[in-house]
Amino acid sequence: MLRGDVFITIIGMAIVTYACRAGGYAVLRVVRPPPFIDAMLRNIPGPLFAAYVALALSNMGPDAWLSAVLVVLTQWKTGSLGLSIVVGVAAVAALRPLIGT
Repeated sequence: MLRGDVFITIIGMAIVTYACRAGGYAVLRVVRPPPFIDAMLRNIPGPLFAAYVALALSNMGPDAWLSAVLVVLTQWKTGSLGLSIVVGVAAVAALRPLIGT
């Protein structure tokens, strides 16, 4: 059973999250950011994702590093995100028993 205070906290966080996102969209519909800010907002997801992956890889073994290299090579050569994911999962599954963590 979900406690009342937990439920209210979850709903409150959902409302605040929605308000932040909706507020940002509302502001950007009225005020156009300068070209630098616009370019930065367009390009933030890639570096942010790379930072998360690098942090996770720093705590893993050589099997994960080699798998990551294979994922990057697959993405670079094919441009297929789906194939890159399959290659990464298969590489970890194959290398973990051989190399270990």
